[in-house]
Amino acid sequence: MLFKTIISGRLEFGNAKSYGKVIRMYEQRVENFYRTAELLVKGEEIFDEASFTLHIPRMVTQAHDKSWQNTMDLLEYVAQFAVAGDLQAWMTDQGKVLKHQVIEPSSDKAAVQAYLKGRELIEAAGQEKEARRILSEAIEKYERHALAYERRGYVNFLLKNYADAVYDYSKSIDINPNNPEPYFGRAVVKMLEEDLKGAIADLDQAIKRSIPLQPIYWKARRMKGECHLRLEDAASAINELKLFTARNFNREDSNYKWRQKAWFNYGKALAASGKYSDAVQAFDQAMHIQDAARAVPESELIQHKEVALQKVSGARATA
Repeated sequence: MLFKTIISGRLEFGNAKSYGKVIRMYEQRVENFYRTAELLVKGEEIFDEASFTLHIPRMVTQAHDKSWQNTMDLLEYVAQFAVAGDLQAWMTDQGKVLKHQVIEPSSDKAAVQAYLKGRELIEAAGQEKEARRILSEAIEKYERHALAYERRGYVNFLLKNYADAVYDYSKSIDINPNNPEPYFGRAVVKMLEEDLKGAIADLDQAIKRSIPLQPIYWKARRMKGECHLRLEDAASAINELKLFTARNFNREDSNYKWRQKAWFNYGKALAASGKYSDAVQAFDQAMHIQDAARAVPESELIQHKEVALQKVSGARATA
């Protein structure tokens, strides 16, 4: 049976010597283990000698389970020669994710270990400065470490070093413009600084460089809708928030607990467009959600709903 398969990402090998080695090892591996096997990738299509990378911007194809596994095993093997980067792959059936795999280097290379350690420290409370130090080490070991710049940007954001965060996010984008995370991170800073049009531009890029199977795709749509709402562009806000509120998120998805805020903003955008009946329904949806990440005050929900109801009643009275 064939399944829809998506593969995207980039692995960095750093220099001509390492790149030459991985090409030789790749060819030997294919010859010895996959000569007659079905693979989803071809070396001449994914290796880029000019940048010393393995680069798959976004590949969408149909695959059998065996060809998926062969390809994942081969890419996992190649990844251990890389100094930075990652690949993500999804196998789906009618929109349902059957398999999701993240492939990244985990060798004993100094840049690899520093990045993995710094990324781990981000999750430990009170370890932000140490995480920043370790991620800086990863960058010193390999100056084109786009993922380390992005993660250091996030740490600087947590530390409220917003100028440094923007610098790191921008460096990450310069190195690898196909990664959605630094665009999203930079957009968050721009929103805090009230550069809403700049935030929208970055959120657009995050959306274009991600897919609906990724939580960041929906985060970017929700926040783009909020930016449009704050700019009093209700029509554009409705376009984004309608998509977000129509999505069924699993409880494990980071977007799940933002449904109330999204429904509330959707209601405000609908009301601003004169669609008061629809706005009332949106506010009702928001009021029924109890497990919000940042709960909208009940009094605010009630107030907006009552205003919309009054507008509906007034329209009926004059009809």
